[in-house]
Amino acid sequence: MTPDLMQAGAERMQRFAGVLPSGNTASGGRAAGFARPLVPGEVDVTHGRILYLEDVHVAFDGFKAINGLSLDIAPGELRCIIGPNGAGKTTMMDIITGKTRPDRGTVFFGSTIDLLRHREAEIATLGIGRKFQKPTVFERLSVYENLELALATHKRVWPSLRFQPNGEQRDRLAEVLTTIHLVEHVARTAGELSHGQKQWLEIGMLLMQDPKLLLLDEPVAGMTDEETERTAQLFLSLKGRHSLMVVEHDMAFVRAIAATVTVLCDGAVLAEGTLDEVQADERVIEVYLGR
Repeated sequence: MTPDLMQAGAERMQRFAGVLPSGNTASGGRAAGFARPLVPGEVDVTHGRILYLEDVHVAFDGFKAINGLSLDIAPGELRCIIGPNGAGKTTMMDIITGKTRPDRGTVFFGSTIDLLRHREAEIATLGIGRKFQKPTVFERLSVYENLELALATHKRVWPSLRFQPNGEQRDRLAEVLTTIHLVEHVARTAGELSHGQKQWLEIGMLLMQDPKLLLLDEPVAGMTDEETERTAQLFLSLKGRHSLMVVEHDMAFVRAIAATVTVLCDGAVLAEGTLDEVQADERVIEVYLGR
């Protein structure tokens, strides 16, 4: 969840409690950024790639967290990223979203958007949504209000507190509720949901902004078997309409969703292919899967 969306949620909850004074908000009227393209259809994928990284390097105090990383993802693709702890998976996502600047390399969103020329908040507006492992939803707001807030944050923060969706937007809210399996829980506060349901709600908040690319970090960690299965169904339903990069350790889940799996190790791509192919790779067995 982006900082501006978190700010908007905090302001809205204060407003409901009668605490927020009228007038300018604490955000100073900043526009919130939450994975909405600046212009619909702006991302150029005519070259068949929505994300392209080439020879990316970044070091922290001499440690090479990313060391010559090159990979690309096609529009509508669902790609799983696996690898041992410290392989560079989180740092890679940090680079894509502008949280970390590489020492050198190329990172493009589509054919024309050089992500290294944009700040983190700007990247969030280009159509890239990121989901961290721990769900970050507004637990005192209802499921509907969480989704409504995500829809509203392309406006100024203060108007978003009084935002009322139009008919088309209400249809979109209903569509996302169905997609994330929360239609029956629409009036419940987010704090009452199970861990898996909170994960789905945050994914729904990203979907309200219609991102072109979703980055998802260990989305099924802590879920029940049933929730994991439903999450696989959710991701497969998003494939094609969105591009997804999923970092995950659950091999059964990876097998259920991914045609292509990329293995990272020591900050670079170690292997790539189907799950069966990478599981049979002696290098992957040695550094990650074990015998």
